[in-house]
Amino acid sequence: MSKQSRIEAVARAVQDLQDATDLIDELAARRLGVNRTDVRCLSRLTARGPLTASELASGAGLTGGAATTAIDRLERAGLAERVRDTADRRRVLVHLSERGRAAVEEVWGPIAAEAQAGLRRYTVAELEVVETFLRLALLNQTRHAERLRKDNAEE
Repeated sequence: MSKQSRIEAVARAVQDLQDATDLIDELAARRLGVNRTDVRCLSRLTARGPLTASELASGAGLTGGAATTAIDRLERAGLAERVRDTADRRRVLVHLSERGRAAVEEVWGPIAAEAQAGLRRYTVAELEVVETFLRLALLNQTRHAERLRKDNAEE
């Protein structure tokens, strides 16, 4: 297979993965009774732990007002809760609730477990290549999300 053919195959595999991830997120949102934005917030809280509303907004690509609305919905659904920071009582952190942690484990736990089992087949050097590719892909996506945000703001 030529290098160009391999690049095209990787690009197709990435697109297929994005589509499959999109479907999982849609089905998870339906199962949890929330919307896709809320699922994105759950993902950030799962990956990063408790966050302030502004940290959550930034990580999920939301405005402050949109993040507040999403946090309100997550609280009503019993998936997250606002908790005063014990180190700084002026700060409020958004935590996954016990129900939220259980829901995340139920929906995404089996996916993560299978992915980790698959990754164990690779050498450290191969995993470094995969990680480098994913980090570069993330930078690319982040850059273009910002471009689209700016384009949308100008319309």
